[in-house]
Amino acid sequence: MIDLAGEPLFGLPLPAIWFGLVFFVLGMFLFLDGFDFGIGILFATREDDHEKETLLAAIGPFWDGNEVWLVVFGGALFAAFPSVYANLFSRYYLLMFAILAALGLRGLAPEMYEEREDEQWRRYWGYSFVAGSALTPFLLGMFAINWLTGVGGIVSIPGLLGGLAVGGLTVADGAAFLGLKTRGSLRDDASRYGIRAVAAYVGLVALTLAAVYVTTPGLQSALLSAPVIGLVLLSIALAAGYVVATRQGQYHVAFATVAGLVAALVGVIATAMFPAIDRAAGIPVSEGIVSTLPLNLMTIMMAFLLPIVLSYFGVLYSVFSGPIDAEASYG
Repeated sequence: MIDLAGEPLFGLPLPAIWFGLVFFVLGMFLFLDGFDFGIGILFATREDDHEKETLLAAIGPFWDGNEVWLVVFGGALFAAFPSVYANLFSRYYLLMFAILAALGLRGLAPEMYEEREDEQWRRYWGYSFVAGSALTPFLLGMFAINWLTGVGGIVSIPGLLGGLAVGGLTVADGAAFLGLKTRGSLRDDASRYGIRAVAAYVGLVALTLAAVYVTTPGLQSALLSAPVIGLVLLSIALAAGYVVATRQGQYHVAFATVAGLVAALVGVIATAMFPAIDRAAGIPVSEGIVSTLPLNLMTIMMAFLLPIVLSYFGVLYSVFSGPIDAEASYG
């Protein structure tokens, strides 16, 4: 019989596995809800009411499900690293509330937009939709970089640059998704914005890492390590692949490259951070993890639940695959 309280299951390095799992879930949220944010930002570029309805219809079946990954991220962090969860949410509580408020505005705005045909009403909620869609990834990027560097305040130069970089990445994500869901001039316009956004993303990531290097001496060796440099070079190659795929109309490939860019970005943060999980509090992964018994029980539960969740999303995206109907609406 397995002694669940004695040692990790099968001798596995469960603290490191859960550290990776937390960042995997964060990456899933950034990738899947990222195209929602990107489409929300691109909403600001549309003047035609039918095109606006098309953008809303493109994300209608997905956005609320995609946000589940943020809940899972918070739950996994709390369950596996409770002291880190407490430290982060107390240190950056204003930033956390701002992220939740932006998410709430992004979710509420399309619902209110559809309630009336009044032009002024729709203009106000359209602006709200764009604001919520732009602020959420920006604030999320700030949070991720602040977590990495351990800065005590909310606003920092690396954090601001990181927020802009994540915002650019979501626009590229949204443009690639629109390539799969739309046709004609709307898709062509989105593709042009996506190419500009991915170029801006690469530049902003370089500036972010440079700012982290200058302001956080403790991370300099990690940023110059082979894994981080390799991930940065991979990001450049993926960005180039995105541009080529988009110009050739291979939108599935472009969308896949965004998944790679998100994985590389999250990988850079996780690799630079490890073996610490909270630099500000000096907590390494091995000390921040819960005790053996709950860790083993959570691992067993996650081994069953994660494939079910992934299967659900696979079915969801299969059912609603392909271009949206020309007459489709958000409601």
